Amino acid sequence: MTSRIPRDSRLRLVRPRPLAAAPRAVNQRRPRRPAPRPPEGTPAPAELARMARSGLAAAARVAHWADAALRPGRNGANPDIKGTLSDETAERAAADLCLTVTQVRADWDTARLAGLVEVHGDSARPGWRLRAWDRDDSAVLRGWVALFDAWSLACPEPADHEPAAVAEVVSAMPQVLSFLQLSAGPVPMEQLLDLLEQRVTELRTERCEIPYGPQPVPAPAPVPPPELADASLSPLLDWALRALASVGALTYGDGQATLTPLGNWAVWVKLEQICVAAQSPAGNIEQAAEDMLRGCAQLRPNAARAEYRAWLAARPVGSAVTELLGAARGEDALLRGLAFEALRVVGAPAEPDVRSVAEEPTLRPYALLWLAEHDGIDPEDAHEVLTREEATWLWVDTAAAVADHGEAPMLVRHLESAVQPTVPMLLDEVRAVGHPRTVQVLVALAAAHPDPALAKAVRRAAFQVHTGGS
Repeated sequence: MTSRIPRDSRLRLVRPRPLAAAPRAVNQRRPRRPAPRPPEGTPAPAELARMARSGLAAAARVAHWADAALRPGRNGANPDIKGTLSDETAERAAADLCLTVTQVRADWDTARLAGLVEVHGDSARPGWRLRAWDRDDSAVLRGWVALFDAWSLACPEPADHEPAAVAEVVSAMPQVLSFLQLSAGPVPMEQLLDLLEQRVTELRTERCEIPYGPQPVPAPAPVPPPELADASLSPLLDWALRALASVGALTYGDGQATLTPLGNWAVWVKLEQICVAAQSPAGNIEQAAEDMLRGCAQLRPNAARAEYRAWLAARPVGSAVTELLGAARGEDALLRGLAFEALRVVGAPAEPDVRSVAEEPTLRPYALLWLAEHDGIDPEDAHEVLTREEATWLWVDTAAAVADHGEAPMLVRHLESAVQPTVPMLLDEVRAVGHPRTVQVLVALAAAHPDPALAKAVRRAAFQVHTGGS
């Protein structure tokens, strides 16, 4: 007669897997698209990198100064908790570099946007691009593209315009830049303004919500004269073009704008990313974040990352990060894990938003792992930043993703990723963390596990959580 006492089944200790990992499609082959060639006349990568180095020379100089002067153990002030330079440090840099304090602050801000300086929590440190600045052309070009992506932060936005109007213009500028790239020459301000107005109108139409059921017929809204519409967007277009000119993406003057070789190349790269996404099996480029993540759930990791990059390339970084975090807050744990994978593709620009959600219980374990990896901790060791309770909560959340989207054997194998050395300890701590999906996860695990005694213990734990017993 066999004993029905639950066995103290040992679990092999492996690092917790932060991703809600439903099985990927086994074979997602697609025809390889030949490597695209840039438009005729585009300088070679080495020449583009030379241009980027020239444009970012002042920012690199300040970053190198900070690397040498503000290392631990050196005398001198450090950047403040926001990564901006303190007055004392800015004055010291200005004296050492024969610049004004205003120039130092502007170059420091550019260095941060280009990733030459990285802000981590309450400190700033040299970025990896600065280390590779003189020897790696791709690092230089990535730094310039990061600055190009952050063009709306390069110049203060007009103070007398509604934030919503500024956001609309930022969202519409990719189409304006695409038009400049296709025009391959100077474009008059009037044409750009007309295009901007059309795109802003499209954005407002896309946001329109049509209520269900009979509705009273509203009185027709007065249509502003064209000259008033022009007046509202013209200053914002002027601001956007000046900001893009300040990062070296275009030249702007005499009532017309022209992309620089760097700007032309960057817009082409982003258009190519969009084309790749449009030709992908999932075709997620125009989807909202939640639908995009669902479309990527069955792709292999490399294919999914390509989808994330193309989806991100078609949107302003700030709104894309907000949308991904919104999807992560939903009830689907699989989307939560995939959203943070997409945020890993975003990289440094997502750090302030990820850090801001680290106190939300649902997102905290994912955010802490993301921040640890962003700070340079090896992904294999990143789980060590989690407390035992946080790691257990993440284990349940990942199990919920597997239960919803995976297969029974995968759920059984998921036991191996628990930090607890025994099943009874795991069950005790799972009951204690209070994850909203605990009962469903335990019931699914009990149904899937081939060991009758262990399955019985798991079912008992599920019943205790359901009834509030012990």
